[in-house]
Amino acid sequence: MAFKIWLSPPHIGTDEVSYIEMALKANHLAYFGENTIEFNSSLRAYSQTKYAVLTNSGTSAIHLALKVLGVESGDHVICQSNSFVASANPILYLNAIPVFIDSEKDTWNMSPDLLDEALNTLKKKGIKPKAIISVDLYGMPCEYDGIRKIANNHEVPILEDSAEALGSSYKGIPCGNLGSIGVYSFNANKIITTSGGGALVTNSKDYCVRADYLANQAKADKAYLWHEELGYNYKFSNVLAGIGVAQLNRLDEYTRRRRHIFNVYQKKLCDLNPEVSFQKESSDSYSNRWLSCFTFTSFEQKESVKQALLNANIECRSLWFPLHKQPVFRQALSFNNGVSEDLFEKGLCLPSGSNLQANQLEEIISVISEQIK
Repeated sequence: MAFKIWLSPPHIGTDEVSYIEMALKANHLAYFGENTIEFNSSLRAYSQTKYAVLTNSGTSAIHLALKVLGVESGDHVICQSNSFVASANPILYLNAIPVFIDSEKDTWNMSPDLLDEALNTLKKKGIKPKAIISVDLYGMPCEYDGIRKIANNHEVPILEDSAEALGSSYKGIPCGNLGSIGVYSFNANKIITTSGGGALVTNSKDYCVRADYLANQAKADKAYLWHEELGYNYKFSNVLAGIGVAQLNRLDEYTRRRRHIFNVYQKKLCDLNPEVSFQKESSDSYSNRWLSCFTFTSFEQKESVKQALLNANIECRSLWFPLHKQPVFRQALSFNNGVSEDLFEKGLCLPSGSNLQANQLEEIISVISEQIK
């Protein structure tokens, strides 16, 4: 369907073309050039991390991060259940064993209480997970004080999936820099885009060197091609990095715009029906509000809103279907409280692009109001 209002379309400016032209004129089309150097540097500065590895997708970055953290076949990896499947698929790439954790009600992210329960349960079985994958869902930071305290007590590193959260922060620390390794995505629907691509960020030089080595086919430092272990073709294009440089320069502007859109939705929808709910932003958190997501009073009301929007050629989608309920993970252990299932039943993602026009926003709210007032 060709929507007239998209959920989260790219927001391209005029500077992107000049960076692409620079790459073409220099004939630097592969993974190394002025654009990749500048994008890497700018990303490190923005995330306040010491090192970054650009990759061809956020999923590739998660895969590399798990490898760097030493995950091997048969190891257990804890993962937030309320997320897109890309957060957990790399666990299976490595033939490791996922353990899913349900959400707490405010941020819709990993429940610290259930995380603690899971780690204690596994410990009694003599199992120590190799990593915890937290997810900053829809741009909202997790409750990291609780999660990091529990992770530290059990000496398990955190891999922070901030694919949706570039521009968000927790207690002033940028998302992506709240664990041992952070991951971003620059997919076409993200807050900034390079059409595709991702990055791994960290403060560990060893992690960075190892990830960069694996992302470049594990080529040894010799005068000829020499490979002692399995590597991957996960490098990032210098042409696409030029788009990233231009986009990153406007990230704060895009974040302000998306937060404004969320605030308009919140005021108008909650005024119409006080039972409409949304992700809570604590005083410690700052969300980029990548997607404006709301829950309605029932599955039936959610479906009526969804269908009305689709009938008006306005793109929307249900919240993530919990990973612990996905057929591909049917054998996985999970620690549940029903929150993520309830969110899926009642929740919708609404158009949130930073280039959404005021009249389009009013049209969306008008369509929704007919279903919830």
